[in-house]
Amino acid sequence: MSRLHRENHLVERIGWLRAAVLGANDGIISTASLILGVASASASQSDVLLTGVAGLVAGAMSMAAGEYVSVSSQSDTEHADLAREKKELADDPVFEREELAQVYVARGVEPELAREVAKQLMAKDALGAHARDELGISEITTARPVQAALASAATFSVGAAAPLALVLVSPSSVLIPVVSAGSLLFLALLGAIGAKAGGAGLLKPTVRVTFWGAFAMALTAGIGAVFGKVV
Repeated sequence: MSRLHRENHLVERIGWLRAAVLGANDGIISTASLILGVASASASQSDVLLTGVAGLVAGAMSMAAGEYVSVSSQSDTEHADLAREKKELADDPVFEREELAQVYVARGVEPELAREVAKQLMAKDALGAHARDELGISEITTARPVQAALASAATFSVGAAAPLALVLVSPSSVLIPVVSAGSLLFLALLGAIGAKAGGAGLLKPTVRVTFWGAFAMALTAGIGAVFGKVV
């Protein structure tokens, strides 16, 4: 008889993958848009570079803080639900066992078998069984604020560094088209990598990321050009 092997499911990546893709995507789009907006206003290349570096630092800190606060709120809610469930298990374990059994019945298990399953699972880990099957909280999906914050800050910085590198290597006369085209290529690559890591098809995520990135950059560049002429 062969031994059972541990399967690696793609859903296990959902926590860090969401934060990583969001961070890198925001880093590329916001920094490239900022660079294009300032460059379109006829700023010097050194001013454009300084603006981009400031955007990278501020954006990374903002992403980290935002992810930490939002995911911490989710974590607080999970802990509150678990504390309430723990109290209910202590106050009325019989009712809680029947409640868990009805969860399995709703999923298609025969009532008597569902009650036996609920009994055995609660004998081993009552709170864990209710957290997983009643509340939908598991080790895979549980909120991890620090992980999300670090992933967002790091990937934002990596994403923001890409258009900044283009500023460094581009002659000032072609800075805008080089940053625009290069940033769109980076976004397309990010969409493909995110889709591959998540097990999805490549085309739709790649087009989606590239389209919205192009829209944001075009809008910012247009605003920069208009205000540059006014000022």
